[in-house]
Amino acid sequence: MELSKRLSLIVDHIEECDTLVDVGTDHGYIPIYAVKNGICKNAIASDINKDPLDKAKLNSIFEGVDENIDTRLGGGLETIKLGEAQVAIIAGMGGNLIRDILEADKDKVKELEFMVLQPAQNPEVLREYLYTNGYEVIAEDLCIDEDKYYELFKVKAKVGEETELDPIYYEISPKLLRDRHPLMGEYIEAKKEKYEKILSFIEDDTESALNRKKELEEKIAILTNLENYCN
Repeated sequence: MELSKRLSLIVDHIEECDTLVDVGTDHGYIPIYAVKNGICKNAIASDINKDPLDKAKLNSIFEGVDENIDTRLGGGLETIKLGEAQVAIIAGMGGNLIRDILEADKDKVKELEFMVLQPAQNPEVLREYLYTNGYEVIAEDLCIDEDKYYELFKVKAKVGEETELDPIYYEISPKLLRDRHPLMGEYIEAKKEKYEKILSFIEDDTESALNRKKELEEKIAILTNLENYCN
């Protein structure tokens, strides 16, 4: 089974474990790959929608690992019992929803050895939540798949101090900046182009429009400096 770039990035950050749960499993590719390659002994593939879960079940049968993969219908971490899994994968949904899933099941989150989170949108929302709610950010990563950037967070819950960052560092990972991740320069450039495009559409001279223009101009200037740092 060949995984997409974004799914391969997730797999690269999973350590060997007894049981993992893949929340929003879709076609079950990660649990199937993890079981077949000895990354985990057993996996729970969960999804809130029945059709993709049925496909995940069929795929696990075709790949000969159905006895080690349990498919469960439900949202978030409600499909697992406390302490049932050591690792959770939550991907393919927005950062807002991943944040809400973590917030809804804090007791289960605390029992996990680690989680690999990959938001499809709004990674800055998730990063702010993680840093300001005492999570240990073990690693961050970034890939581009079919012209779309995906950020990844490997984290664990802990009783620790909350960390507040400058707002720009919720959009641009301080870890990936410090490590000069090879994609950071072009990722920042893409964000800068997005803000420049928004700026070009603002033609009103109302107070709110002028404030928005100033905010965007300041953000573009900061991103330019960060881009220069990467290069």
